[in-house]
Amino acid sequence: MHERPLRVAIVGSGPAGFYFAEQLLKQPEMPIEVDMFERLPAPYGLVRYGVAPDHEKIRNVIRVYEKIANDRRFRFFGNVAYGRHLDLDALRRHYHAICFATGAQSDRRMGIPGEDLQGSYAATEFVAWYNGHPDFRDRAFDLSVERVAVVGVGNVAVDVARILCRTPEELATTDIADAALAALRRSRVREVYMLGRRGPAQAAFTSPEIRELGELPGADLILRPEEVELDPVSRAWIEKHGDRLSQEKVRILQELGRRPPAGKPRRLVLRFLVSPLEIYGDDRDRVRAMRLARNRLVEVEGGRIVAQPTGEYEELQVGMVLRSVGYRGVPLPGVPFDERRAVVPNERGRVLDPTSGQPVPGLYVTGWIKRGPTGVIGTNKPDAAETAGALLADARAGRLPSPPEPDAAAVERCVRERQRRPVTFQDWKRLDALERARGRSQGRPRAKLTSWTEFLEALEGEPA
Repeated sequence: MHERPLRVAIVGSGPAGFYFAEQLLKQPEMPIEVDMFERLPAPYGLVRYGVAPDHEKIRNVIRVYEKIANDRRFRFFGNVAYGRHLDLDALRRHYHAICFATGAQSDRRMGIPGEDLQGSYAATEFVAWYNGHPDFRDRAFDLSVERVAVVGVGNVAVDVARILCRTPEELATTDIADAALAALRRSRVREVYMLGRRGPAQAAFTSPEIRELGELPGADLILRPEEVELDPVSRAWIEKHGDRLSQEKVRILQELGRRPPAGKPRRLVLRFLVSPLEIYGDDRDRVRAMRLARNRLVEVEGGRIVAQPTGEYEELQVGMVLRSVGYRGVPLPGVPFDERRAVVPNERGRVLDPTSGQPVPGLYVTGWIKRGPTGVIGTNKPDAAETAGALLADARAGRLPSPPEPDAAAVERCVRERQRRPVTFQDWKRLDALERARGRSQGRPRAKLTSWTEFLEALEGEPA
């Protein structure tokens, strides 16, 4: 069907990007070559920089991505930033199609007074710091405080609370960043509060995750029995929809709520039906407390269950706040963006022109920048399949642009003119082996390189 290979660029090297590459490379009907561009020297996105270090097994999915990357039709260009080293015009010059798989790179704010006080942070920054993300390796978190509030009860909030409550001995066997491990060894945090605005049935965490919190060697899980009782609205919703997973989750929480504390060094207090209204600061503009509103649940039009304030309030004394209320996509230079939804407007992965509402020829999206920050790692697989199906249909119908220089060598020249030292996948294999070797000497799965300088000096022995 095609004399020359169909050339596709993927911007972003997380799960969404790799699953998209897999879908293209496994189809038999046309020759395809895929180039993946990543701003960081290391691939794998949130699998490397988002998965908690004490959940090493989740990272086994990297084996799937390694198999994709070892395909002779695939190339990886790390340390190459879209918008800095390459723009849309440059990519269009060399590719029939471009797919953005850049995720949701910023966090949502709570929008309350005091959110910018010292000691108030995004949980995503804390996660990136303890996972050794180069952008956050030098970020400092004040762990000299004794009480921390984590706002949210989703997966990220659970990870953050769990890491704060792990013992140094537990963390020392993981691939947590060295600087974070040193800081957490000195931590004086003794109480961590997780705050959920709705009830236990609506919490995003799973039953295994809550069981894990209840089994932490160094922290007692504390729940208020009245807050884990099913309210009438949630009970009716569960009965109507037959939601057994939520039933099981609530049952486990109630069971844990009846368990007396064992006197462990730390306390992890899980609260429901409370919303932050304001963060109070001391005379040095550092977090000292939060004002919370107590909520009740009501069902609104469309069957949604929302939290409404009861008029009761409380004050929680904390020295640090980590907000975990969601991720948010960021605009890409030259690409349409929906500011309200914080995604690239699209239909089944085809990027839409906001003026005409028609697909922009040759532009596609997959992952969180396509659908918003929902789902787990595996959710990206069917999502990528949908976008790949759209691209292949467009290729068959002759709807893709014809680039003036559809040549692999031309891309290589273009990249190296703009970035002195791109990182290939062969380079990454060397870095990966080095991290693993460093880790073995410490009894850990790996000891991560955490700066551009470390990465590039490890490859060439020269300054970045």
